[in-house]
Amino acid sequence: MRHVVSVSLGSSKRDKSVKVTIAGECFLVERIGTDGDIKKLARIMMELDGAVDAICLGGMDIYLYCGNKRYAFTQALMLSRIPKRTPVVDGSGWKRYVEPFAVRWLQENGVIQFNGLKTLIVSSVDRAFLARALYEAGCDLVFGDLAFCIGVNLPVRSWQLYLILSNIIVPLVTKLPITLVYPVGERQEKITPRYANLYAWAQLIAGDFHLIRRYMPNDISGKMILTNTTTQQDIQDLRSRGARLLITTTPEFDGRTFGTNVMDGVVVALTGKHPDELTRSDYIEALRLMRWKPNIVMLTSDPH
Repeated sequence: MRHVVSVSLGSSKRDKSVKVTIAGECFLVERIGTDGDIKKLARIMMELDGAVDAICLGGMDIYLYCGNKRYAFTQALMLSRIPKRTPVVDGSGWKRYVEPFAVRWLQENGVIQFNGLKTLIVSSVDRAFLARALYEAGCDLVFGDLAFCIGVNLPVRSWQLYLILSNIIVPLVTKLPITLVYPVGERQEKITPRYANLYAWAQLIAGDFHLIRRYMPNDISGKMILTNTTTQQDIQDLRSRGARLLITTTPEFDGRTFGTNVMDGVVVALTGKHPDELTRSDYIEALRLMRWKPNIVMLTSDPH
């Protein structure tokens, strides 16, 4: 049995363990939240080293991308180097290769027509490849990084301005402690409605679900959500607020869609390759073996 474990700074209330068959292989997929406790996370990683097929870092990125440049989160990079035998992944590969592929799949299969679609991407600095795919698909994009990451309710509409800002923000953000950048522990459970203007404008809201959920208004009637890492409770929250459609790029296992970090771990376990060796072709082949397609949940019967 292949064993993939996500160790997350997020809330332990979102923990899950499931046995699932993927590409003909039996997998035990687990998610362990440490409620923001970095020392506990490091200790669990040491205990798992050599005992599992992949260790997946949750609640943080090791790397962020700006164009062809890759920047490492200082703290996350140090944590990723704790295990000496088991490969460590953070979801970067899935975000780079699968999320853009998902945009094309949704377009080609008539699920979403992106051209001219009013789209809010809550944080493009950790979804650079998704942002580019949405831009190239013709979306009318708003980048929510200043609001969702820094707290400044100022939408960015220009692709060129986004590129300039990301090249300024990313090198600075990656030097900060993870807990200042990303909602961890109990902060993942709390919803504090903000930025109603950004949510109201958008027809499609894309990006990390913890950021989408963190400031979600009570009314998002008719909205489509493109994300990952959702639970049954999250689906109920979206449905109660009137959201129309939920699409995740990660598959559903026993009522739960895991994070991109988990799916990176699955790809590593399937291929037997080190994360740094994986190419786009490896991911596309893994998707073929998984019989992958985006997970689509209709939340309301209202077509509008």
